[in-house]
Amino acid sequence: MTQAHLLVVDDHHEIRELLQRFFVQHNYRVTVAKDGKEMKQRLKLGNIDLIVLDLMLPGEDGLTLCRDLRASSNIPIVMLTAMGDEMDKIIGLEMGADDYLAKPFNPRELLARIKAVLRRVNSLSTPIATVKQYHFAQWSIDINKRELTDTAGVIVVLSSAEFDLLRVFIDHPQRVLSRDQLLDLSKGRDGGVYDRAIDTLISRLRKKLEVDAKHPELIKTIWGGGYQFTSEVSHG
Repeated sequence: MTQAHLLVVDDHHEIRELLQRFFVQHNYRVTVAKDGKEMKQRLKLGNIDLIVLDLMLPGEDGLTLCRDLRASSNIPIVMLTAMGDEMDKIIGLEMGADDYLAKPFNPRELLARIKAVLRRVNSLSTPIATVKQYHFAQWSIDINKRELTDTAGVIVVLSSAEFDLLRVFIDHPQRVLSRDQLLDLSKGRDGGVYDRAIDTLISRLRKKLEVDAKHPELIKTIWGGGYQFTSEVSHG
């Protein structure tokens, strides 16, 4: 089995060394960076499977780096921060992070979060020989490539959590799904995802899919019930 390659971005030398040793002991490849500049240099080398990204960094902070990265890549991101406030979690998720862990943390908990995110990314992948494409509204989604494209063929980048949630909606069109059902179906509970995170992911998907995110037509809120994906979905 190929080792997953992690990129740890943290300005504290001790944390970088500790996590590098710990993850190597658990059969991961690990590259480290002390700031956003080094992170971008490491990413140019390619083959990074997941980024552990500290929020408080010198220069560009983690939120800015996460937002900019998400504009061009769907590499999973687990954010770290010394601030444990729920609002910080929500902001991190809005910027495109897949999960969030407050410092101080137990490396084993971080490892569990990483495994859960990578498991979510891999669980919906299918063999190349069975290409699956779905079409809805003006969108097409390729399950193998995990790519969303519009009618002009322009790729819209989705985080792994956004992709997983959209896949749930595509598999259950016209059904009203509660937050609990969405968490379970998208395997979010494995990563410690909480109810408010579903609302944040819905908001992010609406901004990418809807003509007017403030008046959504594809993903509707059903008061007291949850959310409903209203579009017809075709295969092919």
